[in-house]
Amino acid sequence: MRAIWKGAISFGLVTIPVKLYSATEQKDVTFHQVHREDGGRIRYKRVCTIDGEEVAYADIAKGYELATGEIVVLTDEDFEDLPLTTSRRIDVLQFAPADQIDPIYFAKSYYLEPDGQGGKPYVLLRTALESSGQVAVVKVALRQRESLATLRVRDGVFVLETMLWPDEIRTPDFNFLEEDIDVRPQELKMAESLITTMEADFDPTEYHDTYREALQQVIEAKVAGKEVIAPAGGEEEAGPAVDLMAALRASVEAAKRERGEPAKPKKAAPSSSSSEKGEKEEAEKAARKRKSRKSA
Repeated sequence: MRAIWKGAISFGLVTIPVKLYSATEQKDVTFHQVHREDGGRIRYKRVCTIDGEEVAYADIAKGYELATGEIVVLTDEDFEDLPLTTSRRIDVLQFAPADQIDPIYFAKSYYLEPDGQGGKPYVLLRTALESSGQVAVVKVALRQRESLATLRVRDGVFVLETMLWPDEIRTPDFNFLEEDIDVRPQELKMAESLITTMEADFDPTEYHDTYREALQQVIEAKVAGKEVIAPAGGEEEAGPAVDLMAALRASVEAAKRERGEPAKPKKAAPSSSSSEKGEKEEAEKAARKRKSRKSA
């Protein structure tokens, strides 16, 4: 991995020099835009809409559009003058329980490695933070953007997770929240039973990206000159459940089968022959009782 930022964790009067690395990467299959006829790459030019001339990258600035349609041009010097006090520091603001921070705030994860003589204070803070069971709430500036973030420990390494600001979280505004939807107790009990049946320790290695794998197979088939054939019997789109209880019950049984648990046997309805046999036995029993009374 290559460090993308260098700075320091500022913890009271303690300064811990660190290097920052991206902790995640997306494994997407990447494509280029090409000409369908000959496979030639499509190139885009940066053209000014006023004079129609192509503009060199060095001559491009950032522009902020006003409500009037006018543009305010900002240069690199304008950004350099901004008062980002945390430009090269990860300032520890407070410590808090991890469960108090809604995961919706988290944006991106980074690893922090001690730099230079930062090994001992790094391990000291890491050990203290682990024993506290809390996370550090910090402020950091990355790529000309100041963010709140948290510091936590994973596999002996500090993980910096940048966060969105509160005004960047959208409020859910959906009509169904205002509706009075009735949930029957038996439906709730069956749903809870389904959750219990599907409980398991989370192991991310059990899951994989089937879409990316299938896409890679298509590409490999193209390379090999094979005919690409769609798999037979594609999955049908499931419609809304007509009988919610029946759907929940079937889901529980399916989940049990998937885990290898025996499903509860269904009670068979009494047949007409068994019903007749029962009636005959009851009649004979009553006759014996009458005969016993007479002899007495």
